[in-house]
Amino acid sequence: MKGLTMLATEIGWVGLAASLLLIALALGLSLGQGLKLELSIGWAAGRAAVQLLLVGLALGLVLDDDSPQLLSWLWVVAMVVFAAVTIRARASGVPGIFAISLVAMTLVTGVSLGVIFGLGIFPVEPVAIVPMAGLMIGNSMAQTVLAATRMVAEVRDSREEVEVRLALGQPWQTASRPYVIEALRTALIPQIERTKAVGIVILPGAMTGLILAGVDPADAVRIQLAVMYLILGSVATTATVVALGVRRRLFTSDHRLASLPELTR
Repeated sequence: MKGLTMLATEIGWVGLAASLLLIALALGLSLGQGLKLELSIGWAAGRAAVQLLLVGLALGLVLDDDSPQLLSWLWVVAMVVFAAVTIRARASGVPGIFAISLVAMTLVTGVSLGVIFGLGIFPVEPVAIVPMAGLMIGNSMAQTVLAATRMVAEVRDSREEVEVRLALGQPWQTASRPYVIEALRTALIPQIERTKAVGIVILPGAMTGLILAGVDPADAVRIQLAVMYLILGSVATTATVVALGVRRRLFTSDHRLASLPELTR
């Protein structure tokens, strides 16, 4: 296991540069096939490098043994706010999406960390606080955007049917229920499928990293399972809170359909 530990901790700048070979291959394929994605691929790779290097430097300060734990919790608060800002940018046009996603992210982060630390899955230490919060928030963002946009799209595309339901005396909660179900199914199925494929098709990064670092595979599997279960629960919670929150913004208090926004692409 010592060799694996060295492998995991001594990649170095040369090893990092070598990992760019596949990026070069992607650039070549884009040029060869006329995809015109060279700038996007280069920008994505460069931006990821800058962001991760800066985050790495900041995390080095936050996770230092002499740093107060308060810094870790402030980092979590910043992640929640940034996630809500990002969701608003990606789902622009969805009414009230910033406030709704801020509530959803705060809720799921609080509940997830409460389970993780309250049940003793991981110790309450900066080295666990920041990564665990990041996993829950990061994995929930895409499905949150999808739930929000699909909720609006489902109601907008079925506007006539919704108005008929309302005209027949159904309250907005009942009239909109089929579209909530469809929006949530669309948002949750990808995460459910990823969870089902773990271990057969997908070897999760956390488990792979732990094994490379010398952790016993059985221990790595248990840790990964706990993380996967928490992620699935977090995604389901945030998607549901956001879909229900957005739905409320689409109807008036007297059970009429409000003006529906056109979503930007």
